[in-house]
Amino acid sequence: MTLITLTTDFGLQDTYVGVMKGVIAGIAPGVPCIDLTHTIPAQDVQSAAYWLWTALPYFPPDSIHLAVVDPGVGTERRALAAQTAWGIVVGPDNGVFSYVWEAAPPRQIVALENPAYRLPAPSATFHGRDVFAPAAAHLARGIPLTEFGPPISDPVKLPAPHLESDEQSLAGAVIAIDHFGNAITSIGRLVWNGGLLRLDPAFGQGQALTLNPARMSVHVAGRDLGLVRHTYADASAGAPLALIGSAGMLEIAVNRGHAVHELGVTLDTPVVLRTSRDEGSGIGDEGSGRLNP
Repeated sequence: MTLITLTTDFGLQDTYVGVMKGVIAGIAPGVPCIDLTHTIPAQDVQSAAYWLWTALPYFPPDSIHLAVVDPGVGTERRALAAQTAWGIVVGPDNGVFSYVWEAAPPRQIVALENPAYRLPAPSATFHGRDVFAPAAAHLARGIPLTEFGPPISDPVKLPAPHLESDEQSLAGAVIAIDHFGNAITSIGRLVWNGGLLRLDPAFGQGQALTLNPARMSVHVAGRDLGLVRHTYADASAGAPLALIGSAGMLEIAVNRGHAVHELGVTLDTPVVLRTSRDEGSGIGDEGSGRLNP
């Protein structure tokens, strides 16, 4: 049996999430619903796009992923569903699936216009209940994507997160903040390779690079955080640090603390990984893997 995941900015105080699950249960009884998160910052489409990108690869490829972070609800923005290698995604056409599509391009996108697969008289303010939950449930029952509406060839896409590189630095910005106050940046994906770091840029931008972390330090909010670390405990309790997070992105943290509160970083705060010593560049070309002199 397929499953449905739910990602929203609805929070847990109100009944909105429960009502969506009730609609799904009424149409597709017994289909499992997994809550990815309902604490996306309100109307923050970019944060939702990031968390979906990190989560969807870990689900069966026949899953249905319902995402409702929808500041344009009730406007002319389209509702859509798309088939990808990571499953079918269902939600507003506002860029929320942009980062997923960079890794798992849509094979087919349709507008959710067929009234047979909506609730009667949809509200102008709760498409999660009236449009998206019914669509996800009917898809879980095996209704073909083509039955829901006409094809879409021009979905809305968010710009790629900021990432620039030269021989001395990589420059990015904070793109998401987690429950622990860790600030996740657009610098990545990074993989440790012995004593070096390999950059395989995320979100379809940039080129692969080899980095020498021993020659580089991380700068954010007027602070030099020093070298890139492997894990939180590489810094003493209460000390700030930069490390490679579980999704491969450069992350700003405070060991046993809250980086956002203690360092004053927010979404879009610039972050720079730059050469820290007079030993030449710490950034190398992908071709040979050798560091530039």
